[in-house]
Amino acid sequence: MPEHAVEVADVMAELAALEDPKARAVNERHGDDHGVNLGKLRALAKRLKTQQDLAVGLWDTGDTAARLLALLICRPKAFERAGLDGMLREARAPKVHDWLVNYVVKKSPHAEELRLAWTADPDPVVASAGWALTTERVAKKPEGLDLPGLLTVIEAEMKDAPDRLQWAMNHCLAQIGIEHPEHRARALAIGERLGVLKDYPTSPGCTSPYAPVWIDEMVRRRTGRAGA
Repeated sequence: MPEHAVEVADVMAELAALEDPKARAVNERHGDDHGVNLGKLRALAKRLKTQQDLAVGLWDTGDTAARLLALLICRPKAFERAGLDGMLREARAPKVHDWLVNYVVKKSPHAEELRLAWTADPDPVVASAGWALTTERVAKKPEGLDLPGLLTVIEAEMKDAPDRLQWAMNHCLAQIGIEHPEHRARALAIGERLGVLKDYPTSPGCTSPYAPVWIDEMVRRRTGRAGA
């Protein structure tokens, strides 16, 4: 038996003890089949610290809470490109998908290769990960990106894209408008014309994901800070 097998069993027992039926009911409404409070999950990860072998063992259980924990205690740079690709295709729970992209793939040396491959993938959930990585580059490393070309694709495809892909493309649209003043007018015009997420319910104090409102609000905050 592998050395980490007992540890996996021990951790699975801890996760089972943290299971809360009310939390599961809330999470399942978002497609996430687990009932562990994320604050408690993060506290467990902090106690376990980085353990790559344990992370791989937890991921291999297929359990959603175990996979979320695995993403918090793994070493992102230890994964090969093919391994990350396979993990993404297995990660159907939205929270696992988001954490994998944000906490692991973005820190990987394979992030750019995967961005290009995933964006072109016929699976819309996989493609949404490519767009999430593109949004990261729009904000942090836009050199070499064809921003007008991205806007053209968004304009043509976002309106009819499946939900997860549409959300990721919309985030990219907003990020282009926020970060790049020379493309802001076009980004706003595309958002207004397509009307994607215009009626999305937004809690008080939160910014609407509707791109024109999102762009205007973030630019207003930044210019307000700059003038302060």
